[in-house]
Amino acid sequence: MRVQFKDFLIRDWVRSDRATAANVIKTVLAEYGLGWEINCGGCSDQDAVEVEKYYLETGGEFWVVEHSGQIVGTGGYYPIERGQNAVEIRKMYLLPAARGQGLGRFLLAQLEQAAAIQGFLEVWVETATVLREAVKLYEKSGYQPMSGVETERCDKVYSKAIADPQR
Repeated sequence: MRVQFKDFLIRDWVRSDRATAANVIKTVLAEYGLGWEINCGGCSDQDAVEVEKYYLETGGEFWVVEHSGQIVGTGGYYPIERGQNAVEIRKMYLLPAARGQGLGRFLLAQLEQAAAIQGFLEVWVETATVLREAVKLYEKSGYQPMSGVETERCDKVYSKAIADPQR
């Protein structure tokens, strides 16, 4: 993946991005009063530091968003058991300076399209009410409320059917 949106570059995560990308996620979580959860076996942020294990080795993808050479956002997806041939979009976070420009909507659409091209049929996402902008983005993007939240700090789960745009 390598795509431009305005002054932002969305590209594949590489090993040298590990600490900086994880710090972006940790920073945004703290901004909303949410904790950073790693090293507790099944913690909700373990995937942010073990990108290879959770995304790359499972058929998913993980990207970073750069602005002027600095990482200002992240986003990824990986296959999940629930739903029908589904993925979960995870770790879609943008620092405050990258918000309000349509980047989140663009990034979400790119993640959906990438998953569809890989043959997945559904996208799931979990979020928390406190992440108001994310909730609004998912609802405006056609995601339907579902039940069965699996992540402790989340209280909302959504699903959306996707189709391969090349079919």
